[in-house]
Amino acid sequence: MSTPSVFPSLSERFPHRAATWRLRTRTLQFGRRPLLMGVINVTPDSFSDGGRFLGLDAAVEQGRRLAAEGADLLDIGGESTRPYADVVPADEELRRVAPVIERLAREVGVPISIDTSKAAVARAALAAGAEVINDVTGLEGDPEMIGVALETEAGVCAMHMQGTPQTMQDDPRYGNVVEEIFDYLRQRRDALLAAGIERERICFDPGVGFGKTHQHNLTLMAHCYRFHELGAPILVGHSRKGFLAKLLGDKEADRDAATAGSALALAGQGVQIVRVHNVRMVREALAAFEACGGIDGREVVLAP
Repeated sequence: MSTPSVFPSLSERFPHRAATWRLRTRTLQFGRRPLLMGVINVTPDSFSDGGRFLGLDAAVEQGRRLAAEGADLLDIGGESTRPYADVVPADEELRRVAPVIERLAREVGVPISIDTSKAAVARAALAAGAEVINDVTGLEGDPEMIGVALETEAGVCAMHMQGTPQTMQDDPRYGNVVEEIFDYLRQRRDALLAAGIERERICFDPGVGFGKTHQHNLTLMAHCYRFHELGAPILVGHSRKGFLAKLLGDKEADRDAATAGSALALAGQGVQIVRVHNVRMVREALAAFEACGGIDGREVVLAP
């Protein structure tokens, strides 16, 4: 006999929680545990691993490693979006990412996301085998981006950012950070739908670390469940970000354990995708959290 639930299940707590996300050629199914999006920064200046995967072979090997460790998606970017990062020309960004996408699309069965705000880069990346456009500007930064999404039928992830990477941390202010970001993402949802992008292809990212103070980030992390009401999957990219270092009281600290711990909080809120650098650690933490009843508070049935 099974033991009754102590707390409502995820579906009971979050009735609007999206169950699927349609990508360019496949559909992701969401269970109780978040899917993991592994990060590959093909850049010389990423805040977390700048330069380590700038070379083709190093980036491809990292993609293989992340997939072997349990990544459900791979997010490949050729332009850093850390605070005050320099803008990268489209041709240079594409030179960095296109060969990596081509090889990983052939060699790894994990769907690939292109992290870009440039339509030309997105179009070429999708032609090389990518499945998703992950745009920190909410598909607003380039007027041709929505057209690329429509033409290719790619999955899209629209993120919130106050300002630009060059200005976003100057003095971010909100009256109510959760409600203002919810309203922005709702407007983006309606605009994307009006443009013809299918609801099932849309995902949203509240933009932790993008134009937010330390307290804004903590408040946002604690209220990610609010975004289920948009009726689309939620993707959160909190991995190794500065607010975790501040939380730990040491900006030089290894932030992977804090990343994994906060991923558990997101899992308890039904967040469907977490974007992380250390896939193995987060996967193992989530597996233990789920097995011990942490995701929806179920009692664990004792073996006879």
